[in-house]
Amino acid sequence: MIDAPSPNHDDRGGHPVDILLMHYTGMQSGPEALARLRDRDAKVSAHYVVEEDGRIFHLVPEERRAWHAGVSTWQGANNINQRSIGIEIVNPGHEFGYRPFPAVQMQAVKELSLGIIARHAIPASRVIGHSDVAPKRKEDPGEFFDWQGLATAGVGVWPRAKAPDWSDGAFFTHLERYGYDIGDEAAAARAFCRHFRPTHIADVPDAEMMALLNGLLIGDI
Repeated sequence: MIDAPSPNHDDRGGHPVDILLMHYTGMQSGPEALARLRDRDAKVSAHYVVEEDGRIFHLVPEERRAWHAGVSTWQGANNINQRSIGIEIVNPGHEFGYRPFPAVQMQAVKELSLGIIARHAIPASRVIGHSDVAPKRKEDPGEFFDWQGLATAGVGVWPRAKAPDWSDGAFFTHLERYGYDIGDEAAAARAFCRHFRPTHIADVPDAEMMALLNGLLIGDI
């Protein structure tokens, strides 16, 4: 753990932490991202940054609110910064040459996350990505992020598909029930796929997506 304090944080207002939010940095290098997250004028930050070689930088104390989620919603709540710990994972992102996350980096993310989850009793279903809470604006951490591997290690959830007894037309109603903002249905569908069906990102729900969502809703993970 490397201390790299950022000035960009404020009070949580007494709100408990109940979300762990994953991001990619989306910049051309780790040092560039770290500099921005520590720049007072940028007005952005995260609690932690995980480099591709596994180094972990600690920017904001967990009891403080970091500024990482922006305009975002989950299960009807829009104060995501107030209630979350944010981890920025170094990767150039879709704009600068998105690539798989190295195993050593994912191992560091796993170990860091397990500690955060234990300290704050964060439910597995509330370990989510930036695109989950802001599907119209964000794609990170994206389809190369190993959500399934993390879930196997106790970080987040991974569903077992189970065909639902509801129709195609009910998919978005149930997606909203799970937590997603469905104001833009196609964006919400893509965000769901990036997290739970990364091999095929679709704008329109299909049978596999419905079965995966049903598995999440009934807790079959």
